[in-house]
Amino acid sequence: MAEPARPPGGGGAGGGLGRSHDGFTTKLPLSADGRCRPLALVVTPGQRADCTQFKPVLEKIRVPKLGPGRPRKKPDSVAADKAYSNGPCRDYLRQRGIRHTIPEKTDSQAARLRKGSRGGRPPGFDEERYKKAQHRRAGHQPAEAAPGGGHPL
Repeated sequence: MAEPARPPGGGGAGGGLGRSHDGFTTKLPLSADGRCRPLALVVTPGQRADCTQFKPVLEKIRVPKLGPGRPRKKPDSVAADKAYSNGPCRDYLRQRGIRHTIPEKTDSQAARLRKGSRGGRPPGFDEERYKKAQHRRAGHQPAEAAPGGGHPL
């Protein structure tokens, strides 16, 4: 009997449970704003690759406007780690006109350099912006970013 088709973004009959060496696991790929408040979330099995959920998570972003009108769907910019440093993720961001800060993987960088002038130019990367995003992600926000000086959640 054929396995039923899975909906985009993971999910399916398993309800986000996946097998790993530790037993059943689940991943919760999410997007958050600059103050670490969640904007969108997708539940996937634990063995699912992170980069496959990049597009589904970004497409679920809905930020309501204060007045009438449609919610915002497009972030101003995206900061992500090396798991999202691949052509499809960068192409998707470029197509939607979203600025990004994603470090280049070491092996991708080596392959590009090995090709010489045919390897293309390196992707843009703002190291300071990435450091700030990683600092916030670790829970070390500046006091003025969160009400009451603590973590917003």
